[in-house]
Amino acid sequence: MDNNRQNPNNPNGGKRPGNNPAGGFFQIIFGVLIAIVVSSFVFSVISGDTVTSMSSTQIDISYSEFLKKIEEGSIAKVRLTSEDIYAIEKTVPATASEAKKISSSDDINKIFESISNAQNKSYHVVRIQEDSDLVNRLKEAGVEFAGSKSSTMMNVILAFAPYIILWILISMFMRRMSQGMGGGIGNIFGAGQSKAKRYMQRETGVTFKDVAGEDEAKESLQEIVDFLHNPKKYTYVGAKLPKGALLVGPPGTGKTLLAKAVAGEAKVPFFSMTGSDFVEMFAGVGASRVRDLFKQAKAAAPCIVFIDEIDAIGRSRDTRSGSGADSEREQTLNQLLSEMDGFEINNGIMVMAATNRPEILDQALLRPGRFDRRVVVEKPDLKGRISILKVHAKDVKLDESVDFEEIALSTSGAVGADLANMINEAAITAAKAKRDKVIQQDLKDAVEVVLVGKEKKDRILSKEERRIVSYHEVGHALVTALQKHTEPVQKITIVPRTMGALGYVLQTPEEEKYLNTKKELEEKLIVYLAGRAAEDIVFDTITTGAANDIEQATKLARAMVTQYGMSERFGLMGLATNHSMYLENGVDMNCGDETATAVDEEVQKMLKEAFEKAKELLRNYREALDKIADYLIEKETITGKEFMKLFTEITGIEEEKKERVIEKEENGNV
Repeated sequence: MDNNRQNPNNPNGGKRPGNNPAGGFFQIIFGVLIAIVVSSFVFSVISGDTVTSMSSTQIDISYSEFLKKIEEGSIAKVRLTSEDIYAIEKTVPATASEAKKISSSDDINKIFESISNAQNKSYHVVRIQEDSDLVNRLKEAGVEFAGSKSSTMMNVILAFAPYIILWILISMFMRRMSQGMGGGIGNIFGAGQSKAKRYMQRETGVTFKDVAGEDEAKESLQEIVDFLHNPKKYTYVGAKLPKGALLVGPPGTGKTLLAKAVAGEAKVPFFSMTGSDFVEMFAGVGASRVRDLFKQAKAAAPCIVFIDEIDAIGRSRDTRSGSGADSEREQTLNQLLSEMDGFEINNGIMVMAATNRPEILDQALLRPGRFDRRVVVEKPDLKGRISILKVHAKDVKLDESVDFEEIALSTSGAVGADLANMINEAAITAAKAKRDKVIQQDLKDAVEVVLVGKEKKDRILSKEERRIVSYHEVGHALVTALQKHTEPVQKITIVPRTMGALGYVLQTPEEEKYLNTKKELEEKLIVYLAGRAAEDIVFDTITTGAANDIEQATKLARAMVTQYGMSERFGLMGLATNHSMYLENGVDMNCGDETATAVDEEVQKMLKEAFEKAKELLRNYREALDKIADYLIEKETITGKEFMKLFTEITGIEEEKKERVIEKEENGNV
């Protein structure tokens, strides 16, 4: 469809005057240059400086030189003013008879024209008032001379005329630019003009077919699109178009992608901006851009306005802060609130916005009447991840052995952006290996690349370091196999990765889980600390390699005490609140200093118990720890199937778990 489709209500076809800030700026520059040229010309004409304008060159000479040239007879014509003398030189040295002939000529203009055409020199001399014999000298030399009358008032006018004309022209341009862009000093260079990008049907190249894993969110937006397509279907029963829809969810879940899909499906004008587009160095620009955006939207109604990262301007207003930046942001927010549900009725304008920090938005912005719908875009579940992988792999050549369910199981917690990246990395890996199709191993490798980085082949560990890393990773894997409520091991490696890991154990859940029991979390703590426990038992020392394990274990133990109510000491008391609903950026403690100290003691106690339990398990199965560690040093990387085979042969236990893991390996679901 034509992107410039005209709206019958807009005589300009949806285009607004002054829509190009750069063009407006150059118009002003061009106007100033014209003003300078025009004022210079007017000054020249009014001043009547005919002599100097007709001559090609003008040379400043002293009064004595001027008198000498008169005596030599080389001056043809002189014009006298109260302060200056202008003289034109003869073409050739003039005799007395020639001077008399020139002076008796009636056609002075022709003489001046002939002199000008001959490219005569023109002189400027500062007049000396004390020389009263100048006129007599000119008469004796036969020089044509004339005077010009000067006026004090005229001199003043001539002095200020260019500046007055220049000021008038610049004022006219400024007023024109201000009217064309909504007013305000900031609009001189287009600062107050909306930066919204306008899209029409399918221009984004994204439709609802390209969105997967978010069925509920997609359904909510499809209803809005259907309302725009078939309004009578809804208005017949009294329904009204929702004024706004707020998309909230973690980063990478597809909020902006959903907005692009709406733009591709809506078949109405779609205006897209980000919250930061309203922020500028000029005061009042944000509010001006909001007005300009909705002015365009009204002219193109029915339409959709999408504001991405709305938290940049929609943050809750705080009366305690009086800084200029906050004042400007609040002014922008107030204008947005007024446009969305103010005194004026915006019929046919649907506002969509996206954010991953809804908890900081102003309550006036969130209320029904402005954002009638909150569309939650969560992290996809197992089924959703499978659908997302299929959508992103539709243009990728896949081998028949590819099993998306296995990849989806191993990527629990991944969002759509992560999965899209994994598909792309798999395709790159296949191309590097000179294969024409992506195989299952490419996808498995891609998962590891996204999660822990690429193999760091240039990092060579010493023999002792390899032993420490090997025992550390086998410690994690062995404790995992010795417990009941843990996820099966898929891979163990001591090959360093670019994200800093010297080795790691990859685990894959057998099924999608939404809840964790206290027992499962306690065993997870033991697994986290098993690597450090193995170092302590085997080498009788500890290293820095357990830093990330300790960080994760401490975070989990603190959450169990302060948020999950899994501490006997504090029971069901909630002691912490997350900073953000969708961003993992820490928690705020809701307790006093003494209670916080008691929380630290409880966390330390839980970690110590988990560490001792891990050491107990590894001491009981020291033989398995040594043999599997030696095997890992030799192979560098072993699969979950190899690990469970060695574990069963050495310990002779967990036959049921062994059969389960081997069966999953044979089915491609380790």
